[in-house]
Amino acid sequence: MARARDHRRVDGTPLPVTALARDYPTGHRVAEHRHPNAQLIHAVRGVMLVDTSFGQWIVPPTRGLWIPGGIGHSIRMVGQVLMRTAYINPAVAPALPQTCAVLKISPLLRELIIAMIEAEIPYDADSRTGRVARLMLDEIQQMGTLPLHLPMPNDKRLLAICKAITAAPADTLTASDWARRLHVDPKTIHRLFLRETGMTFGQWRTQAKLLLALERLAAGDKVLNVALTLGYESPSAFATMFKRQFGVSPSRFFE
Repeated sequence: MARARDHRRVDGTPLPVTALARDYPTGHRVAEHRHPNAQLIHAVRGVMLVDTSFGQWIVPPTRGLWIPGGIGHSIRMVGQVLMRTAYINPAVAPALPQTCAVLKISPLLRELIIAMIEAEIPYDADSRTGRVARLMLDEIQQMGTLPLHLPMPNDKRLLAICKAITAAPADTLTASDWARRLHVDPKTIHRLFLRETGMTFGQWRTQAKLLLALERLAAGDKVLNVALTLGYESPSAFATMFKRQFGVSPSRFFE
């Protein structure tokens, strides 16, 4: 079981780093909220789907989501989630990311988070806990970001397209098909996607399928079923696309 600790004792303090543990059942939703300090959320088990005004993020085990202070976000749990959260005072780490980002959680960083959860607070800067906190900040800065983000546009026309794709990922409508439906030039669709999301239409749709695939796989769906749901002709075609993006096969991603 996660160690009980009142989040009010750890969130928004002037200490460099504080941490707590929370366990959630599958399907649990944490309503939109925000924190005064930056937050690194990590699950030792289960997958988290995090929604912000900047888009959706999927956070599987071995990954963590960095959320700068003040950014509103909600969380949905896929499977039982054992969440571990570190709060970081931005004043002591100005070099850390200023935007949301999925980070790798190395074995060392995982153990440092556990140590901070178990630490007594408050603590002195020159204490063992203070040194653990400094090492943790150094380790976070070493972690590279990972492509587990689905940016959402502000343009209402594009938002309608994006919602339709996520609702029916096997749909084969092209950018030209959408342009005819919306009575605009296809070049407008392409230009808007690049401006609003930083991706082409095709890149955004592929990313949406990848994140939907991770959600379904985390929920226990078989690779075959996921591939067919997303519109791939065979599991091998889906696996090739998946491995090109993540470097491992779908069956090995959560190992």
